[in-house]
Order: sequence, then structure tokens, then C-alpha cells
Amino acid sequence: MRPAHDARPLGINTWVWTSPLTDADAPDLFGKVAALGYDVVELPLEQAGDLTPEVVGPLLEATGLGATVVGAMGPGRDLVAGDADVAATQDYLRACIDLAAGIGARTVCGPFYATTGRVWRMTPTEREVAYARWREGLGPVVEHAAAAGVQLGIEPLNRYETSLVNTVDQAMTGLGDLLGPVGLALDTYHLNIEERSSADAIRLAGQHLVHLQVCGNDRGAPGGDQTDWDGIVSALDEVGYDGPLVIESFTADNATIAVAASIWRPLAATQDDLARDGLVFLRSLDTEAAR
Repeated sequence: MRPAHDARPLGINTWVWTSPLTDADAPDLFGKVAALGYDVVELPLEQAGDLTPEVVGPLLEATGLGATVVGAMGPGRDLVAGDADVAATQDYLRACIDLAAGIGARTVCGPFYATTGRVWRMTPTEREVAYARWREGLGPVVEHAAAAGVQLGIEPLNRYETSLVNTVDQAMTGLGDLLGPVGLALDTYHLNIEERSSADAIRLAGQHLVHLQVCGNDRGAPGGDQTDWDGIVSALDEVGYDGPLVIESFTADNATIAVAASIWRPLAATQDDLARDGLVFLRSLDTEAAR
């Protein structure tokens, strides 16, 4: 859904507050997100069945929130590993797609290639083999997404979280003929680490950009940090991106998510403050650019 102003919808990932998100948590969190003034809630489906359309759909309608879905490539989820991992990962990604289709979310995004945190060295030839293996494993998932009317977005991660897809160029190269049916989901945190210019990376993604996650360069609220936000917004305007800007940050209070995301200290006085301050900044940033 579009907000009342002419700017892009503004959203937030529930990882800011909790992990995993389940049907039981959704009513309170959706109410909080709506009360803060967001347009979109981003839903991480960590395990199939944690969230169901029967519960989530009516909550979205009641709060007026739009939704996006993201996946988590935890242990055992890998499209360039053994056959058992590939099959389990395909089933998991189908579950993410089915959730999105069931609640009217148009995208399912994430680093859908290898287990997050698995890094290994590759020769150029080995990388080509890994990319071919990735395309082979991703293909059936792409077909499922197309049949469901859902767009997949592949997210490059920084070098400490994967060695397979760190940049926009690598994502486009690795996807090959799947690029187009599959889009790109970018995160300003990873862009800041891996790209020489975040704005130029967005321009390179161009029409393939289907989702953008944002945060400060320290993983906290966007705004008041080193990121070239004006350059990023200009690049988004140039490529015609009209999707949501979604804050993805994490709480240090949840042991599992804090370790996975390397969150070793609080990034704001409270998680509500992080959400509130980030929204104020994004609203001023994007509405100024829209004038």
C-alpha cells in the first residue's frame, strides 16, 4: 500500500524487537508498528508455520499495514551444498512464498544461495561451478514464486557472512538467465561494506531492484551516520524504485539473533527509540526528495 504522502512506503523488520516472530507475537507487534506510523511491516519467516495467513492476514487488514516477507538462511539451508540441504532449502523457500501469497505480500527476499556465515575460498572456476549449482537449486523455487505471483529478491551479503554473493555485480552474474524472473534485494549495511559506491550499485541493479532495506552504517537507525543518504535516494529516483524503504536492525536482547547478526551492544536507548528515530529520518529524507 502507498502512504498518504507521495514518498515511498516506509517499513520496519520485526527483528528490531524479537526473534523468531510467531502468530502469537504478531498482534502486539503489528499494533506497535502501526502506532509508530509505519506503512509496512517486514516479516521474517524463520521456520515454516511460525506465521500463517489465517492469523497474519486479518491483522494486516485491521492495522492497515502492508507486508513484505524475508527468509533466514540458517544452518541446513543452502542451495550450493549437499542434495539434502538443497531439497530442504527449496521446501523452506516455498513456505516463505506461500506465506507471502497468502497475505498479499509481493516480495520474498533474502540471501537465498548459501547458509549465512558459511565462507570459503574459491578459484574463478570453482565460483562458476557454485553459481551453476545455485541456479540449478533456485530454478524450481523461481517457478513456484511465478505461479504464486510473488517476486523473489536476492540479497548480497558482506564478506563476513558469505563468500559467494557480496556485490550487485556478483548477484547479477551468478543469477544469469534467472535475472529478470528473480530480482535484487539490497541492504544499505552490506552496500556500505562491499560496494565502492552504494548509489552506483543501486544504479547497476536498475530495473531489477525489487526491495531495499536500510539502516545506519553501524546497523542502528538510519540518519546521523556516515551513509550518503542523499546519493542513495537520488539513485533510487533514477532507477524508478517505488517500493518500500524497510529498516532492518536487530535487538541485542535475543541471544540467537544477536550472535547471528553480531550485535554486541545496544544500538539505541531502546528498540522503540531506534524505530521511532529511524522513521522520522526516513520520512524527512524521502519526502524532501519527492518534492
